[in-house]
Amino acid sequence: MASIAVCPGSFDPITYGHLDIIRRGAKVFDKVYVVVLNNSAKHPLFSVSERIDLIKEVTKEFPNVLVDEFSGLLVDYAKSVNATAILRGLRAVSDFEYEMQITSMNRYLNDHVETFFMMTNNQYSFLSSSIVKEVAKYNGDISALVPPVVERELKKKYGK
Repeated sequence: MASIAVCPGSFDPITYGHLDIIRRGAKVFDKVYVVVLNNSAKHPLFSVSERIDLIKEVTKEFPNVLVDEFSGLLVDYAKSVNATAILRGLRAVSDFEYEMQITSMNRYLNDHVETFFMMTNNQYSFLSSSIVKEVAKYNGDISALVPPVVERELKKKYGK
């Protein structure tokens, strides 16, 4: 049986930190679904379809990575694609507390899906989509933080 993982997030926008986790996850699992979760509590800069297009563009070199969207419970999505793993990136200890709560709830809802945490490469430990958007908004250099296509789209969004 193939090992299938779901790598969820808002990816608003996708960064090199996200790509680091996706790339490394694609080496561990036979198939990785990168899933854009439509979180009603967040106010994204990019629409779900824009985020999906960007993710597809920057992950096209990984034949075992698929991109999708979902709203609802992550464990329900995992079950629908026969995934047995959820792949999450951790940047710092502060991420762990939040992730522990989510993992515990997911295990409560479906104990057949395991969560795997992967430490982000040190060079991306400070990186978040929020920080990237803030820097891009004020025309700062984000070229080392996001792929070129994402940088271009951010500049369009902010009229730069």
